[in-house]
Amino acid sequence: MHDSRVVANRFLELAAAANDTLTPMQLLKLVYIAHGWMLGLHGRPLVRDEIQAWQYGPVIPRLYNAIRQYRSNPVEGPVAASREDLDADELSIIKQTFEGYGDMSGPALSRLTHAPNTPWHVSYIPGTFGCEMSNDIIENHYRALAAG
Repeated sequence: MHDSRVVANRFLELAAAANDTLTPMQLLKLVYIAHGWMLGLHGRPLVRDEIQAWQYGPVIPRLYNAIRQYRSNPVEGPVAASREDLDADELSIIKQTFEGYGDMSGPALSRLTHAPNTPWHVSYIPGTFGCEMSNDIIENHYRALAAG
């Protein structure tokens, strides 16, 4: 398991290599989606930080606080974090997530991650801030998507 900012830095590197940028919303959602696929396909978490259900979808507060100053502008990386090595499976999941979802806008990713029957949908309590999203719920959702 890694600091979410380490995973975010890898997404920023992939975007830069593709001559692209990522907004905070895109980055938050991509890290969350990669975490979900890691759980669903490999049965282990990618990030160790808490994931919460906020009004507009899943959010990783530690990562959000590190990048919120960019608002809707591209994140200029790297995001402050310790250096942690990602293994081959983790790097593969991040790369595949970037290739599959990296061209989607922040609002499109938000709609995707808080649609009906998603982990956010079953975790969010309207009017409540910071509802924790359990890895079990996230894993079951992405395992079902993989079995699809």
